[in-house]
Amino acid sequence: MPFSLNEFKKLRLDLMAKAKEPLSHPRVIVGMGTCGIAAGAQEIYAALSDEMSREGLRVQMKRVGCIGMCEKEVLVDVELPGTPRYTYGHMSPDRVPKIVEEHIKGGKPVDEWVVGVITDPENPYADLPFYAKQRRIVLSRCGFIDPESIDDYIAMGGYGALVSVLSTRNPEAVIEEIKKSGLRGRGGAGFPTGLKWEATRKAGGDKKYVVCNGDEGDPGAFMDRSVLEGDPHSVLEGMAIAAYAIGADEGYLYVRAEYPLAIKRLRLALKEAEDYGLLGDDVLGTGFNIHLKIKEGAGAFVCGEETALLASIEGERGMPRPRPPFPAQKGLWGCPTNINNVETYANVAAIIERGSDWFAGMGTEKSKGSKVFALAGKIANTGLAEVPMGITMREIIFDIGGGIKDNKKFKAVQIGGPSGGCLPEALLDTPIDYDSLTASGAIMGSGGLVVLDEKNCMVDIAKFFLKFTRSESCGKCTPCREGTMRMLEMLERISEGKGTLEDLEELERLARIVKDASLCGLGQTAPNPVLTTIRYFRDEYEAHIKEKRCPAGVCSALIAFYVNPEACKGCLLCQKACPTGAISGQRKEPHVIDRSKCIKCGACEEACPFDAIVRGKEGVA
Repeated sequence: MPFSLNEFKKLRLDLMAKAKEPLSHPRVIVGMGTCGIAAGAQEIYAALSDEMSREGLRVQMKRVGCIGMCEKEVLVDVELPGTPRYTYGHMSPDRVPKIVEEHIKGGKPVDEWVVGVITDPENPYADLPFYAKQRRIVLSRCGFIDPESIDDYIAMGGYGALVSVLSTRNPEAVIEEIKKSGLRGRGGAGFPTGLKWEATRKAGGDKKYVVCNGDEGDPGAFMDRSVLEGDPHSVLEGMAIAAYAIGADEGYLYVRAEYPLAIKRLRLALKEAEDYGLLGDDVLGTGFNIHLKIKEGAGAFVCGEETALLASIEGERGMPRPRPPFPAQKGLWGCPTNINNVETYANVAAIIERGSDWFAGMGTEKSKGSKVFALAGKIANTGLAEVPMGITMREIIFDIGGGIKDNKKFKAVQIGGPSGGCLPEALLDTPIDYDSLTASGAIMGSGGLVVLDEKNCMVDIAKFFLKFTRSESCGKCTPCREGTMRMLEMLERISEGKGTLEDLEELERLARIVKDASLCGLGQTAPNPVLTTIRYFRDEYEAHIKEKRCPAGVCSALIAFYVNPEACKGCLLCQKACPTGAISGQRKEPHVIDRSKCIKCGACEEACPFDAIVRGKEGVA
């Protein structure tokens, strides 16, 4: 039965008060985002339930989304009445009996498995380096609420902003608050959110739409997915507020089909919100109508571009449209449409509740608030981090991310997705804000951050990302369709040692043409990895061209594997690992690699415990 405005206000206050009551019996919380489930969270949940059932224990079991420490999944929290909340990492079924016996029954935490302790719920894990410099707004509820329970969301203040808007603010006042906050779109371009809302409201027409871009096609990016999985109501509330502000009564959440858990939880959240009267006709009895639907995307990267996304919702092939007109004037089915991404909408309720001055007090002059980054690649602590704008990349990578894996040397960070830029160590102190990153040749993008070490070849990295964007190009405009193909061909020649200095000059020239002449953001940003690697790592390109050498030992056409006879112990492990039988030698005697049989797969190098397999330039021992 849908609630009226006053009924919902009372329900909200009751749930918030109940959430603050002391625990009456133990609570066990299992992280069940995609990262946790992939690591075995469902098995852990079942094992914990079975063990506590056998022991006859009365325990509250709770499923939550990702808390950000993906490197330590499966994560399980145990909280007893009157004690802090203890977080266990790398949980496995064999650890369950000891956790139940010693901690849940005995009250004594198993210290060797504890990865964090929450003593202050308002500032969780403040003593852990991974969280110390974070400022969690969008992720504040992820890992703390059951994403499949609207009551959990409401108990932590959820839908209070929507109530405030419907009770006391007119649409213009809402837009003005978002404008004053300085919130910029978190999907890549960083356009001021309030200005976009204002343009849509002022556009002519009785029918308007609100759209959420949850396509998130960047390799190594999983920010939006984690928010949709861990706190879906925050996005629905932000969309409802946006719809009220711009005058829309209908909207779509465009989410790629490869996110089944996010879609499942979104569907549940939509139904719950409709049942409570927070979405649908006559929201909370105020006369405001907003109907939201889910549109599953087929995984085309170009549909992350807003006009291609709109075409896909309309049932057309996802191809960009020329702008102007912009979607705010002529969008979905020709009607004014506001499009923001998941993270942008997830910021809205907090801004309304806590005020634009609070939000604008974080960050830099032109980049306000916080930003969620997905830490991936050669970094010790992979996962999600939400940091204040203006923090440096050095702080994110080394203070929060724990530095480079296996004590390797930092080489570059690729920021902004496949259309972002690769920045060197000399730029690690660049502040994370829209203008500074653009000046460096990179972009903020949606928040993917891939760390590279000394074992990465920058020519190969540029080729990898360009191969991705070329294959994802819709082919509508010639600069992107043909230009990315020609650039890729030049990169392949260079990586094979067949390139020339003229190729390098032509590659840079063509990249700038594609950047300037392409129709949409995909083609306009696809050259970024090429331009930044040439700008900051030109010596590596020249080594491939002049010396026919790959300094990182990655480009297979330019390397050969050899056995260092002084280091080889004759353990036979490399022989067993070689798929082509290219390695010969007796036990306890130095081995030899037959280069005519070697396919340069690197299996021998990985198998050798003595670092006796070395890489060298083709033809040079």
